Amino acid sequence: MRVVFVHGAFVRDGAWWWQPTAEVLARHGLRSSAVVLPSCESEPRGDLQDDAAAVRALLDAADEPVLLVGHSYGGMVITEAGNHPAVRRLVYVTSFLPDVGEALADFGGTEPPPWHVSHGDGTASVREELVRPLFAQDFDDVAYAGAAARLTAQNEVVFGQRTTTAAWREIPATYLVCADDRATLPEKQREQAARATDVVELPVAHHPFVTRPEQVAGVLQTTT
Repeated sequence: MRVVFVHGAFVRDGAWWWQPTAEVLARHGLRSSAVVLPSCESEPRGDLQDDAAAVRALLDAADEPVLLVGHSYGGMVITEAGNHPAVRRLVYVTSFLPDVGEALADFGGTEPPPWHVSHGDGTASVREELVRPLFAQDFDDVAYAGAAARLTAQNEVVFGQRTTTAAWREIPATYLVCADDRATLPEKQREQAARATDVVELPVAHHPFVTRPEQVAGVLQTTT
């Protein structure tokens, strides 16, 4: 079994974010890969369909069954790309879990959240002064410095794009509710999780794969 990780919005270098959990999994004999999302890293920026295509490219190359894991915005991507012969299970980590025809923007209010900054050039990012208190309150200084260096602008179009398929309707899905998350509130996560096959809840913040890798790896191991 291979684990394929898909990171969330407004960050680059997905492998860095998942590395702590990947190292734990490797000790238990599970290989992993992290997707590079064109909406965050390529020029010109890609969109949701480009991100889904990047996931499918990794899945096409897989020589073993895949556990496909998405974080936050990554839940949109794995929903769009995950109906693939290689995928045995989907895992949503404090993620959006849309049905066909839903967009990420549908899960918010009528106004953008206070941490969202539009740059007027088709990209958006997170207001930097709100990153640590909302998204990374449990990071130590070293981890936060690494995270801050990997914040990036993202193609804003992805937040309004609607999914064309819902992989979780065909493939078993586990939802990891992060009960101490200040960015995606737990009650919103639990609403999303109602669509999943199984739900696990842990007292962790928005990026548990960075700060609580043993716990996240434990959840992933039980789903393989």
